Amino acid sequence: MDSGALRGAYAEVLAEVDAGGFAAPPTGQWSAEQIVAHLAANDELMTEATEAVLAGSPFAYYDLETIHRPQVDALVAECGGLDGLATLLRATSQKLCALTDRLGPAAAQTPVETHLREGFDLVVDEPLPWARTLDLHTRVHLPKHLAQLRMLRAG
Repeated sequence: MDSGALRGAYAEVLAEVDAGGFAAPPTGQWSAEQIVAHLAANDELMTEATEAVLAGSPFAYYDLETIHRPQVDALVAECGGLDGLATLLRATSQKLCALTDRLGPAAAQTPVETHLREGFDLVVDEPLPWARTLDLHTRVHLPKHLAQLRMLRAG
């Protein structure tokens, strides 16, 4: 599995984070800090799933924002702001990309019980080849949060 597109998607998100200047979010939406913490927490979940795939172990991947909202808020407090969160996201994304580089064709097709929800646009609640889940992360999940960050700056 080629992680070039994944690395590129992270580079875009991290460039946006580094640009800074984010406004407070509209009521009920996430701050820039919460978005970055969410991505780092999600990277940890995806890393666990990728490690399980590489080890040949069964695994279920859940990216339900409500499940790890307390973890997101704890990470925001623990990292002490956007700079600390950006450092964390750099580390978690690099680890995920490095593991993704190790996925061969057979491992990439390993079915993983996947549960994710991107608003009303994408709902997955079934086994998917792990490469497909990584592709959705690259093409849907990261761009969604990049757009949120850009709206917080424009706001």
